[in-house]
Amino acid sequence: MAQTKLDDRPLTIEAMAAHLAKGCKPAEQWRVGAEHEKFAFRLGTNRAIDYLPDAEGRGGILALMTGLMRFGWGGVYEGETLIGLSRNGASVSLEPGGQFELSGAPLSDMHEICAETGQHLEEVKEVADEIGVGFLGLGFTPNWTRADVPVMPKGRYKIMREYMPKVGSMGLDMMFRTCTVQANLDFSSEADMVAKFRMSLALQPIATALFANSPFTEGKPNGFVSARANVWTDVDADRTGMLDFVFEDGFGFETYANYAADVPMYFTKDGHRYIDLAGKSFRSFMAGDLAEVPGRRATMKDWEDHLTTLFPEVRLKQYLEMRGADSGPWSRICALQALWTGVFYDSAALVSAWDLCKHWTSEDRAALRLDAARTGLKGTIAGRPIKDVARDFIAIAREGLKRRARFHAGMVDETGYLSELEQIADSGLTPADRLLELYHGPWQGNVKPVFDDFAY
Repeated sequence: MAQTKLDDRPLTIEAMAAHLAKGCKPAEQWRVGAEHEKFAFRLGTNRAIDYLPDAEGRGGILALMTGLMRFGWGGVYEGETLIGLSRNGASVSLEPGGQFELSGAPLSDMHEICAETGQHLEEVKEVADEIGVGFLGLGFTPNWTRADVPVMPKGRYKIMREYMPKVGSMGLDMMFRTCTVQANLDFSSEADMVAKFRMSLALQPIATALFANSPFTEGKPNGFVSARANVWTDVDADRTGMLDFVFEDGFGFETYANYAADVPMYFTKDGHRYIDLAGKSFRSFMAGDLAEVPGRRATMKDWEDHLTTLFPEVRLKQYLEMRGADSGPWSRICALQALWTGVFYDSAALVSAWDLCKHWTSEDRAALRLDAARTGLKGTIAGRPIKDVARDFIAIAREGLKRRARFHAGMVDETGYLSELEQIADSGLTPADRLLELYHGPWQGNVKPVFDDFAY
């Protein structure tokens, strides 16, 4: 009898959970990954740039990626279309509306992350200057309409673009008009994953408030300090949100696998070709019961792809992704990594951070998420000012980083990367509040100066 290949066996929840569990690693192997997105715009006009050259022949996103290859980046292709770059464990990816994203390599400390980020921005700026392109770090486009934003030539985005309006009112805004900064962190065991997931999910809106940086929509104040965070409240309820089940007894890898299996699909792939399965059941795909792909069952690669189509405030893959922050300037990219590393990678800090939020109810967490998007640090949570919780959160992270004692040049530890967040929390004013002060003051009701004053 022929041996059944492992990849040919029917996919099971147990195998899917085991895939997640493969992320467990000892503390000495823990790393941090930094991701950030930025809006690319045409210098002079402040318009979004397309994938191909414009009518005047000035290069777009394709030219940016091609230009970066001089620095040793290799191309990532979908068929013959260049859709990304890779180098030494890092990647540059093509987001739906041309947002330019660096997904950094897993690195050991904040010093390495800041060096990686700085090198990327210097390389990008060299290429961008040659073709008349600038970059802006905000959570939401300050003046572009949906129609102003070009569509990038990537198969999965066509499927998402057609499906999003069926399940929420702001999915297209998420795709085309938002930018985020993200931190990816490790766990040692299922119990460690659960502790970190619960703490970070509860406190994610505090990070949202600290990094809130998107108060404008189509040239006017929008009533939020983080329009990006508000967009996520009505994208697709099946795959977003605060995941109350994470706080229930018995939560673990298998619980998350069952949740993910119940999230409707976007696609499967046949080589480089995307097959539209939007809204279809992943469990039916596991059973081989989808008429769109007769005779096919979901594989582990399909499971890995499916996990990338879930968008909760904290996402589990073989690491935990912190997804709650608006994009911003270079300094705050490194700050996000420092904030979460300080509480993730020091056991005493992890306990102290959980103590801040362990008594919050599901209703408290849901209200905090909405308040963080609308008023930032000005609200309350379970009777405490959000500002005070944020200050405690940062102080706990600082102590965690101090005990980590990761030094640059033998002198400077990682705590300095929190300085900007400490100033924000102490003032009680988010970056968005500062932008609104400029809008109502020196900018005289005009958002255009943001492209001059806050561009990279």
